[in-house]
Amino acid sequence: MPTTKLQLLFFMSLTVLLSVVAFVNYNIAISMGSMTNQVFFLSLKEIPIEFLFAFLIQFVFGNKLATRMAFKIVDPKTDKPLFIIIAIACMNILIMCPAMSFIATVIHNGININFIANWLQKMTFNFPFAFFIQIFFIGPIVRNVFNVVFKKSLSTENV
Repeated sequence: MPTTKLQLLFFMSLTVLLSVVAFVNYNIAISMGSMTNQVFFLSLKEIPIEFLFAFLIQFVFGNKLATRMAFKIVDPKTDKPLFIIIAIACMNILIMCPAMSFIATVIHNGININFIANWLQKMTFNFPFAFFIQIFFIGPIVRNVFNVVFKKSLSTENV
């Protein structure tokens, strides 16, 4: 999809933003025991912090590592684009879920005697949510927005 640095930054930023908004609200709702309107207000303080961490992780090593891992499973030259997209998304989840669950555990629970248990519990809750929201919502939304924003440049690249 993205072929230039600008396109990659846009794609990555939008993916990270949507993911962070979803996960911050999800984790706060779990901590509170239910989803209420208060969750949205509480998330406003946390979203910028988690966005910064998630973007840095994704930018520094997450994106490249996920692509490398995916290309050990699929071949970008011979496999269907859908399989490539799903493989990359799954590898991103495999990298980002433990990393961001770690950050969320520090933010929500602090570092204490139960840190490992809290982190493992958060990952257990976050993995299924990460998979379904990435595959069925965030990925398609980001690809559609990306195609709309870069429609003109994408059509000239294919000529």
